[in-house]
Amino acid sequence: MDRREVAEVLNKPLALELMSSDIPARVAYTGLDGGPRVIPLGFLWSGADIVICTLPSSYKVRALAANPKVALSIDTTGRQPPHALLVRGTADTELVEGIPAEFLEAGKKYVTDEQWSAFEAEVRSLYKQMVRIAITPEWAKLLDFETTIPSAVERLVRERAEEQGG
Repeated sequence: MDRREVAEVLNKPLALELMSSDIPARVAYTGLDGGPRVIPLGFLWSGADIVICTLPSSYKVRALAANPKVALSIDTTGRQPPHALLVRGTADTELVEGIPAEFLEAGKKYVTDEQWSAFEAEVRSLYKQMVRIAITPEWAKLLDFETTIPSAVERLVRERAEEQGG
């Protein structure tokens, strides 16, 4: 999938809605033991990258340094029809002194206005450094189960239509 195709998917209104929601990204990566890992994480869409911030000592930082390929899902699986944004990409990690702006901006999706001052003060007093993880999307698919469905279901529908027509 080329950059233009990825950008086209990520700029659809539903994709932008999912990325601005308070739904965590379920990020999958390969652990240092070679096994798969998936973890829900708060994130921010920068317009170019999906940005996640974490502690320098985090297991995922070491794992992403060894293998930066990731997949993630931002989805509304609890309601019908489900909506899902699926992304595959490469993670770039950067050690940052203090708090990355994206961490605080992402926090605004999850923390109420009433809780914000206490949250920000706690974050600033706790974290001296963070790792900024920027995931560059290389593939994306948006499923709304109204106009787009998984490829396997698309094939099944097409095969059924061919059987009924032929």
